Amino acid sequence: TYFYGTFPEDFTWGVSSSAYQVEGGWDADGKGPSIWDNFTHVPGNIVNNENGDIACDSYNKVEEDIYLLRALGVKNYRFSLSWPRIFPSGRNNSINSHGVDYYNRLIDGLVANNITPIVTLYHWDLPQALQDIGGWESNALIDLFDSYADFCFQTFGDRVKFWITLNEPQVIAWAGYGSGELPPNVNDPGSAPYRVAHILLKAHAKVYHTYDDKYRASQGGVIALCPNIDWVEPKTPSNPRDIEAADRYLQFLVGWFTHPIFKNGDYPEVMKWKVGNRSELQNLPSSRLPVFTAEEREYIRGTADVFCFNTYTSKIVTHATTRLTPFSYEHDREVVTEVDSSWPSSAITDHRAVAWGLRRLLNWIKEEYGNPPIYIIENGVGIKTYWDVDDSTRIFYYKTYIDEALKAYKLDGVNLRGYNAWSFMDNFEWLNGYETRFGLHQVDFANPNRPRTPKHSAVYYAEIIRNNGIPLPKEDE
Repeated sequence: TYFYGTFPEDFTWGVSSSAYQVEGGWDADGKGPSIWDNFTHVPGNIVNNENGDIACDSYNKVEEDIYLLRALGVKNYRFSLSWPRIFPSGRNNSINSHGVDYYNRLIDGLVANNITPIVTLYHWDLPQALQDIGGWESNALIDLFDSYADFCFQTFGDRVKFWITLNEPQVIAWAGYGSGELPPNVNDPGSAPYRVAHILLKAHAKVYHTYDDKYRASQGGVIALCPNIDWVEPKTPSNPRDIEAADRYLQFLVGWFTHPIFKNGDYPEVMKWKVGNRSELQNLPSSRLPVFTAEEREYIRGTADVFCFNTYTSKIVTHATTRLTPFSYEHDREVVTEVDSSWPSSAITDHRAVAWGLRRLLNWIKEEYGNPPIYIIENGVGIKTYWDVDDSTRIFYYKTYIDEALKAYKLDGVNLRGYNAWSFMDNFEWLNGYETRFGLHQVDFANPNRPRTPKHSAVYYAEIIRNNGIPLPKEDE
């Protein structure tokens, strides 16, 4: 059933994108190569051998993008900075002024139109020069990321008041270094993801402290990281083992990063126990999950001002006895997930629409982390097509998901402060290239001018923003 109502006055509505997915200009004006540039240039890696060389050409379309954002009526725009566009070598000894100019034009244009920039420092596009020294497996990245972030705070922080350090750290660690399906394509499922996550957490914390120590007093912004979360429902809610499995799934997926930050500076107990216990059974000298020192725990704890996350779907989970070899983060979780075939499917396998899962997830975050201010940074649905201006499926997705968010806010007292739709426009959908469309605006990728057309969902979302929610229809009042 639909629940009618509106969000608080200062609720922030927005849309989201990321640099590699929309900018193009992959080698324009002195930009250095990223790991995604190099990966997509190898034939066979991406559907139809597509790449982000031009993408939506947002690098050359600042005015058009801002015009569309204004027409939508959004309060904020979340985008990411391309590290190699600002520092082509990944280091601050090579500052690319053209890249800095591009972001200044974008930020100035947003601010001039009363649109708050929400800026992600790292959305997967690592400078290739830094991958060459080991990427996120190298401790050197902690200081290098901090140096890049420091430059961004100094350069843009007078106008940017909302920063996200890392987008979806679990995907970086697992898909980048465990399964190896995303760049840098390291396939080491048992150990590398834990080592990488350890470095990501330290790098995030260092950047947070840099902001705190050097910029917060004068700039007054907020800073957080942005994990990806799927809700999981225990298959048999009366079975304690399934309830434990669902919690364990969430701890391994999200708690891995949010437990250290929002709780005690350390990994969830269940992760320490499972990975430690399994490492022992695997005759390893120590746990594959690294250990933080007391100083590190103190340093990491509390390094987020708000709770941001991305979410798209839900799953059903049961306890499973998994094999000890080969070593793998996935086996360490000791769960098996499935989906309900009645849930509507989408272009991404297992990204099924399960709106009620969002309300439960918001309540879980509230209970687990002491009711922090919450921002949904990405939420949306992919449709496999090259043309979908008439996208009633997407409208239904947004209507149901936003309605569940409204219930969590109004009925459950969840401290929800903002909602961002993924995505502002059709863009380069990573391994799926351009045939999986998430946009509220259609982009004609066959046309060199990359014209944008608002879809019906853009009109619908603009109405939600204008009404600040889903008020009771006039005739029902």
